[in-house]
Amino acid sequence: MNNLIELEHVTKKYANKGILEEISLSIKEGECIGILGNNGVGKRLIQLIS
Repeated sequence: MNNLIELEHVTKKYANKGILEEISLSIKEGECIGILGNNGVGKRLIQLIS
């Protein structure tokens, strides 16, 4: 199956504060995923950059 989304070694900072550090993620065709976490940990940011 093909990857619909693939992120490799992604890092994102706001005002010199690390939000995401070296994350990798691949989502294949037909997969259903959920992203869980506390407020402010980068769930929405992952959606925006992918």
